[in-house]
Parts: sequence; C-alpha cells; structure tokens
Amino acid sequence: MKQKGKFWPQVRTQIYEKAQQLFQEQQARTMRHDFKGITATKRELREAGYFYTAKLIVLRNLWRQKKRTPTFEEETENADQ
Repeated sequence: MKQKGKFWPQVRTQIYEKAQQLFQEQQARTMRHDFKGITATKRELREAGYFYTAKLIVLRNLWRQKKRTPTFEEETENADQ
C-alpha cells in the first residue's frame, strides 16, 4: 500500500481554497450586482490559471512562515495602509 504524504495533501487543499477565493473575488469584481457566489470546479480553476496563481501564493506564504517574514496577505495589508 502506498503511504500518503504529509505535506502535499494539506498544501493542495490550501491551494484549491485560495484558487476558489481568487476566482470568486474576480467574479465579484466583474459581475458587481449580478454576483451570486458561484464556485468553479477544480478543472475550471486549473484551466483559467487560478490554481497556478494560488499555488505560488500558498507556497510563498509557507516559505515565509518558515523564515518568519510577512506573508503575501500581510504585505498587501501593510501596503494599503
């Protein structure tokens, strides 16, 4: 029996959550009042490039947590202020 990993299954879940968040943020921006909170399938997220973008953000945040530097979200919050 093949043993499941500890790192990638957890990270993959975070990546899909972030990709869904990016997708919905984009939909809310473009649809404005017509936005109904539509969710995309995993295939749609990959085809539209949301998965790749989310992967970069999540892996960068994990690396920064390990190095104890600000995450992507913390940086953007500080830049807005």
